[in-house]
Amino acid sequence: MPSKKMDDFKKERERLNEVVLKYSGLEIKRFYSLDSQVYRNGALPAATKELLGLVASLVLRCDDCITYHVGQCFDAGVSDEQFQETMAIGLVVGGSITIPHLRRAFDAWYELKPNRSA
Repeated sequence: MPSKKMDDFKKERERLNEVVLKYSGLEIKRFYSLDSQVYRNGALPAATKELLGLVASLVLRCDDCITYHVGQCFDAGVSDEQFQETMAIGLVVGGSITIPHLRRAFDAWYELKPNRSA
C-alpha cells in the first residue's frame, strides 16, 4: 500500500496538472501528451523507460520528477535490484551532487514497500 507521502504527492501532482491543462494552450497540451506517450510499451518495455526517466531525473536533480518516476517504477514491477542498479548509474553519471536526491529516491522507494523492516 502506498505511503501517505507518496499518495499525497500523486494527488497534488494530478491536481496541479488539471490546473495547467485547464488554462494551457495547444502547445502545452501536446507536450503533456508526448510525455505520456513516450513511456508506453514499445521496443523498450514501459518499466525500462521509467528507469531511464528516473536516471535522467536524478542527474538533472529534479525531486518531483524523481518521486514521480520512483512511483511509476514501483507500479511497473521494477525489482529492488533493478532500482538499485539504476540509482548507481545515476550516481556515476551525475556525481556526488546527486546524493541528496539519491537519498530521497531510496526513501520514496522504501515508503512504497509493503513489508518494510528497517
